[in-house]
Amino acid sequence: MGQSTRFWVIGGEYTDTAFTRIKAGTQTIAGPFTEYDDALRDWRNRAEENRGDACLRFSIAAEGVAAQAGLPAR
Repeated sequence: MGQSTRFWVIGGEYTDTAFTRIKAGTQTIAGPFTEYDDALRDWRNRAEENRGDACLRFSIAAEGVAAQAGLPAR
């Protein structure tokens, strides 16, 4: 990924462990991070802090990756 790529840690509490619907008001966005390792460190901290809650999920998203890969934006 290029130097201009920014990373975000996104997530929140979902209605169940199918992870298809996030509960309103629980959305979390952290970033931007210019380095993937910084985003990974934040993700690990969030995952560890919330280990006991099976309905919480966090992911690392890279800005512009779909466009760079020629994929359609959703």
